[in-house]
Amino acid sequence: MSLERIHTLVVGGGQAGIAMSEHLSKQGIEHLVLERDRIAEKWRTGRWDSLVANGPAWHDRFPNLTFDDIDRNSFASKDRIVRYFEDYAKQIEAPIRCGVEVKAVTEKADGSGFVVETSEGTIEAVNVVAATGPFQRPVIPAVVPEETGIFQIHSNEYRNPQQLPEGAVIVVGAGSSGSQIADEMLRSGREVYLAIGPHDRPPLRYRGKDFCWWLGVLGQWDKKTPDPSTEHVTIAVSGAHGGHTVDFRRFAERGMKLLGKAERYESGVLHIAPDLAQNIAAGDASYLSIMDAADAYVAANSLDFPEEPEARLIGPSPDCVTNPILSIDLTQANIKSIVWATGYALDFSWIKAGKLDDKGRPFHDRGVTHTPGLYVLGLAWLSRRASPFIWGVWHDAEYLADHIAQRQMVLPRQAQR
Repeated sequence: MSLERIHTLVVGGGQAGIAMSEHLSKQGIEHLVLERDRIAEKWRTGRWDSLVANGPAWHDRFPNLTFDDIDRNSFASKDRIVRYFEDYAKQIEAPIRCGVEVKAVTEKADGSGFVVETSEGTIEAVNVVAATGPFQRPVIPAVVPEETGIFQIHSNEYRNPQQLPEGAVIVVGAGSSGSQIADEMLRSGREVYLAIGPHDRPPLRYRGKDFCWWLGVLGQWDKKTPDPSTEHVTIAVSGAHGGHTVDFRRFAERGMKLLGKAERYESGVLHIAPDLAQNIAAGDASYLSIMDAADAYVAANSLDFPEEPEARLIGPSPDCVTNPILSIDLTQANIKSIVWATGYALDFSWIKAGKLDDKGRPFHDRGVTHTPGLYVLGLAWLSRRASPFIWGVWHDAEYLADHIAQRQMVLPRQAQR
């Protein structure tokens, strides 16, 4: 295996890596993108069959290419999104090399760059951009032991209801993934329990505009740092079935059993925290606060947007909220499966340069790490709330490419001293 040299190496061929490639090309910076599988692999094999984007087509895209075959207010399927990124990579002539895994990145002894060990040999690079995104290592809480015989799966491995054994199912997690999977399971005729934790619940549309538009004009996408108590709060929204506002009360009306947080398992019994009503109420407060801010924005800007008072009507709490289930005998309830829609942890163990913070991320400022020449891209709150989303990562990549270009100008002068 020969030694290859490249100026800037980008690790990851998903939305972050493609965005990074576009901006590096604009800066005239020689680079290579390595992808261990295929372009947009997470969209291909890390999602369920019926998944669609949660944001409308006008929003969930890069600026320089639209979805020209679907309505701008509709929600693209996962297969259409894969094709979108393939098309975009061709449009910008991104130098992507697929099927190559990066095993380790270490800093060169003289500080002039990095040595990158891959499945196809060694590469030396002046800069390395870790564009592996936020969905790295699925997290399944150690609540229900494997030896119980209950079929347990993370949402990244879930594909469709037929994949699960016959019987009732518990879905844990109230974000977009958990709520959509629970809804799909219920529509398939299953008995479904949904464990709901803290969440935001925006209206999918309000006064003629969708939630992506409202979060934009209200400055929510540009929030720089989260409230520490809400950094990991998920967003319950769905683009499925044409798109709809998630309302857990309606799930209950259709027969779904709502639960609080799944706490512990003992002798065949799953114990549930008494926090369901609190979590539902906090989600309602999130829902109403967005409409309050939207109404204030309409008034302040004298906009002729249709009023929508019916959107503020919140139905009565179902019995499973007022009389919460606090324990479930899994055998008696015929529960055969648990789907854990419980998010992901980061895995930067392959980066041997620099130190990681308590969240497992290289220390960084807007993606510029404390190790010169090492960058991260696509992480939640990298620079603002929008950072892990398609259009947000595009703008973060622009900033990093500019930083790399400035660094390229400085390095030759330093070498002459």
